[in-house]
Amino acid sequence: MEGLAFSTIYEVELFKEKGYVRRKCKSCGRAFWTLNPEAELCGDQPCVPYSFLGKPPASKPLTPAETREKFLSFFERNGHKRIAKYPVVARWRDDVYFVGASIYNFQPWVTEGYIPPPANPLTISQPCIRFTDIDLVGRSGRHLTCFEMMAHHAFNTPEKQVYWNDETVRLCFEFFTGELGIKPELINFIEDMWSGGGNAGEDFEVVIQGIEVATLVFMHYKTLDGELKPLRNMTVDTGYGLERIAWLTTGEPTVYDAALKPVVERLLKIAGLKPPPSTLLAEASRLAGIMNVKGEGGMKAVKAELARRFREPLEELEKLLKPIETVYALADFSKALIFMLGDGVVPSNAEAGYLARLLIRKILRGLDSLGLELPLPELLQFQLEEVSKDYPEYLERRETILEMAEVEEARYRETLKRGESIVKRVLGEVKARRLNRVPEEVLLKLYDSHGLTPDYVAQLAEKSGFKVEVPEDFYSRIAELHQQASRPQEAAPPLPSEVEEEISSLKPTVPLFYEDPYLWEFEGQVLYADKGFLVLDRTAFYAEAGGQLSDVGVIRWPGGEAKVLEVFKVGGVIVHRVEGPLPERGVKVKGFVDGERRRSLMSHHTATHILLGAARRLLGNHVWQHGALKEPSRARLDITHYVRLTDEQVAKLEEMANRVVLENIPVEVFWLPREEAEARFGFRIYQGGVVPGRELRIVKIGEWDVEACGGTHCKTTGEVGPIKILRTERIQDGVERLIFTAGMAAVKAFQRDASKLKAIASLTGGSVEDLEKTVKGLVEEVKAARKEAARLREKMARQAAESLRVKAKPVGEVKLAVELFEDFRVEDMVSVASQVSRMEPLLVAVMASTVEGRLVVVAGDEAARRGVHAGRLASLLASKAGGKGGGKPTIGQAGNLNPELLREALTQAEGLLKEVLGAGKAEA
Repeated sequence: MEGLAFSTIYEVELFKEKGYVRRKCKSCGRAFWTLNPEAELCGDQPCVPYSFLGKPPASKPLTPAETREKFLSFFERNGHKRIAKYPVVARWRDDVYFVGASIYNFQPWVTEGYIPPPANPLTISQPCIRFTDIDLVGRSGRHLTCFEMMAHHAFNTPEKQVYWNDETVRLCFEFFTGELGIKPELINFIEDMWSGGGNAGEDFEVVIQGIEVATLVFMHYKTLDGELKPLRNMTVDTGYGLERIAWLTTGEPTVYDAALKPVVERLLKIAGLKPPPSTLLAEASRLAGIMNVKGEGGMKAVKAELARRFREPLEELEKLLKPIETVYALADFSKALIFMLGDGVVPSNAEAGYLARLLIRKILRGLDSLGLELPLPELLQFQLEEVSKDYPEYLERRETILEMAEVEEARYRETLKRGESIVKRVLGEVKARRLNRVPEEVLLKLYDSHGLTPDYVAQLAEKSGFKVEVPEDFYSRIAELHQQASRPQEAAPPLPSEVEEEISSLKPTVPLFYEDPYLWEFEGQVLYADKGFLVLDRTAFYAEAGGQLSDVGVIRWPGGEAKVLEVFKVGGVIVHRVEGPLPERGVKVKGFVDGERRRSLMSHHTATHILLGAARRLLGNHVWQHGALKEPSRARLDITHYVRLTDEQVAKLEEMANRVVLENIPVEVFWLPREEAEARFGFRIYQGGVVPGRELRIVKIGEWDVEACGGTHCKTTGEVGPIKILRTERIQDGVERLIFTAGMAAVKAFQRDASKLKAIASLTGGSVEDLEKTVKGLVEEVKAARKEAARLREKMARQAAESLRVKAKPVGEVKLAVELFEDFRVEDMVSVASQVSRMEPLLVAVMASTVEGRLVVVAGDEAARRGVHAGRLASLLASKAGGKGGGKPTIGQAGNLNPELLREALTQAEGLLKEVLGAGKAEA
């Protein structure tokens, strides 16, 4: 098989047997194989329209479930092993968030030969999530966010050749003709080149009556820096669209009618909608197939042509189609959400959670546009009933899925409440730029920063006279910015480049800490020593990794010693950064690890695993580790969760974790081939992210927790000692941080708390045992004192208000009273102001406090009507006292006033009031 030329791969035995001929499409220019020697067009869109709508070519219509079973059974009968689907969240990869094709399950570990496949050959039906064409879902007749890719894969190695192009094409042909009853002359094979996930290869696109139903890829290249490099292994990577094939067999107007019918019909019934004529929907699908619908203006052109063909005003056609398009989209998006939330995605403002929230908000806007008062959890319940018929495991996750949906809907409604003021402010900024159209970048920012959808912004903006044109591919652009996972970048070790270059040629260091995590003393030989860095042939010093800090200690040799400050790994070489003299190369040295620090780090690392197991059991299977750090004195564990943890939940987590400690469960550490570890324990092992290598180091705590982990651990949970959660934090939307301590560090934390309680008890004059009762009594006393103080202040305010009213003197058509208080706070003066303005509507009261250097001006309603502006007067007075002020016509304030200047300013209040009155009359 190796070295097959480009053209050779396309020349398969079946074509010769059946009489297929190679033609070139006069429309797109691609080469294709057909049984019609006169064919001029390849048979794919946009070269030809769909011809199966209303006239399905299959022997009988199939539901999606029937299509899946027919496919998998056929390949089982033909020597393939059926394997279960993978989660849609690609935890085993660090370059993508979601599975976008069945081959994602096997890249890069299987396709590049690191590990064997779960079966060879195999067949699978894999649910996938793609956001690429999210704006076209519901509108084009064929695009989906959630779909199943049925596949058969064969993994060829130099040692074992399974099958290649001949058998792949034959199996495809036999499935469509023998299983589905499709006439051979309707099936064309188009030559193409495929690439994805770092691999590439020639492929056939299989098309029937205008629709691509399968892709057969012969993957034997790796893409490196834009170049194709031959792979040692050659993979048959096929993809058959389940929903498209079901659509082909039914001839329904759209893929949504074929694949999502139960939910579509239910939504139509709830909304009281009658779908448009099937002839209109079918023609819309045909046009969307032969016209370029991607990018700006694509679907608008389709609608314009559709209106012309049906002799309908474009506006009326849009009104007719919009509701059914929304229903179609809701059916697809809700299905995608079931898989995403069910497989552990927590909606948030980052990473995979961002895309889940994007879908949720599109659903909610869709429900609102239909006028449906249907809560999101109810819609997901409909979808869950359908999905669980094929994948019952999602019913077990029902409670968490619906809870997350409820929380997210409430958040969205809160966002809308705040949204109006945000949009008004932004529109003010747009107006200041002398624009009458809201720019695209503003729409993007409002969505990205505030979660305000562009159609919502358009509604508000157009009321204010602004034009808004929402790009047709708005959400596709947003998704494009967020759907590629950024590979985690480990901090570069603090090595000078010349040192790194020298140690790169050294043999890997023997990690003694894996052989015995309790080894505090060891002997080794110096392989490198220069510029403060030391490399030995073997070491018991743990190198920082996986959130666990490195060991420290001392290295000694005859005539010298150096202090180990930190340890890190460069490839397979463990490097010690030291302080002090350096030994010569080849010298035998002794290492002494700080055992107390190591014990504490081990306790914290094992405690992290214990707490994670507790969190999953208490909160749900959506909990995943988002990050962790283990230090000698404390540790932190970041977990995915959709709401803040309650005090009761934190207490329960602590209790569960300490029960595991008391059970003294053995902590097993062993190595497994990657494929065996995944088969035995699933993808839960990747809690700390993707772990490289063919072999994985597994840390297993009985049935409580199992993870791929490179850290040092206690031998039993009992050695961890007590676990104490110090506090929790919300570090980002969708992520809770547990800050905790374990072992002797936890004992010290308990002692510190006990010491504080004793100190507090001493201050209250009671004992620790009676502290709660004592503090309750003190709290009641404080409440009573505050209540009495408030009563006295209210009395003082009434007296001060009456005093101001009595001493007021006429100034023009109003009255003025001025008072300087030595011990009044601002809130006291405001209280006086509210009372005096009610007593005397014509009064202008100026009050100041030397204690706070503040000033309050109040104008009664009648005084304000006669030209007084309290805010202006406050500003003028403040300018005389070295501060700033302002406010409304009836109340103004000023602060940062110089006490001496303030006294002088108050003597000028009457003149300044006349100035304000004069300005008010001039404006009138």
